[in-house]
Amino acid sequence: MTSSRPLTSNFVAAIDLDETGWLLDEDTGEPVAEHHLARYFSERLAPPSWATDIIVYVHGWQTSPRSAARAANRLRDLSEHAFITSPNRYPRLAEGGFRPWMLAVRWPSSSRVGRSGYERIRERAHAMGARHGTGYAAHVIGRLLGYLDAERPNPAGAQVLANREGQWLHLVGHSFGCRFLCEAVQWAAEASLGDTLSWTVAEELPSRPFTADSMLLFQMAAPRSAFGSLFPSLLPGGDGGHDGAPLRGPVVTTYSRHDRATGFWHLRAEGERGIGHSGMASVPLEPYRIRMRRAVERYPFDILNHRFVSIDASDFYVRGKRLNPAGAHSDHLRLESAHLLLSLADWSR
Repeated sequence: MTSSRPLTSNFVAAIDLDETGWLLDEDTGEPVAEHHLARYFSERLAPPSWATDIIVYVHGWQTSPRSAARAANRLRDLSEHAFITSPNRYPRLAEGGFRPWMLAVRWPSSSRVGRSGYERIRERAHAMGARHGTGYAAHVIGRLLGYLDAERPNPAGAQVLANREGQWLHLVGHSFGCRFLCEAVQWAAEASLGDTLSWTVAEELPSRPFTADSMLLFQMAAPRSAFGSLFPSLLPGGDGGHDGAPLRGPVVTTYSRHDRATGFWHLRAEGERGIGHSGMASVPLEPYRIRMRRAVERYPFDILNHRFVSIDASDFYVRGKRLNPAGAHSDHLRLESAHLLLSLADWSR
């Protein structure tokens, strides 16, 4: 399978995965050899020195490579607009600036619209991301994050409110793309350091292949109990007695009752509604539940400072194309979403 050449305009870079989850060379469309992964990343994806924040965005269902780059670019534009117009809402970002560099991870997610298409991409996403099968997405994305983490100046060494030297790393997923990110950080929690690009992080975390400062999952296409059944290693002491996933900040998920893809279609495909429609279940921990705020309302630290935060976005994620069976599943590219991302970045400082 070949891939279109990545778009790099407007500070958005992109990489492409094939149907097994392996990285494709942007010039040839052929898989990159495993022993060349680190060199490929260093040649193509050096985080720019001007960036204050590195944002890795993994798209979801029914998204072409070009649309994935546009979505990442749209989220970046909305975030910059929100910051520039109201920097006082993000005082820690205002102290050192906010100049995001977006990296879109693209994968073959197109199918027929409807139940059969949803089930097909669900099975593909599972096969691509499964750590103990033939899929490689968790391994490749984990290695990618390890490279980005090692290349960025370490923000943990900067003084509070004075991060003109460091760069923060944020993970953002949509739909099935959320599964890939969760698999990648779970893989990192379980992997031996000999299988990763290791980097010693802050004292509160042991040596890890990478560490992320926030994880924001829009309209996740997974069962409500997924964090207890599919991703138990996101918490310390899960399967294998490990120290947990390399996450400094919270895991934040959004949901909307207007999302038919993770409501109607997910119910028929998996026997229950998904996180994107009904929110996280109380497994393995009770999530902190709040409603999404308007872009003019700040998120206080104490409501985001939890391992899991489940946000009801039903007042905002309402739009869907006429007769589109997915409903508001892709209505996350909004100013309110950018405000949430900025708030997480602000409190990461």
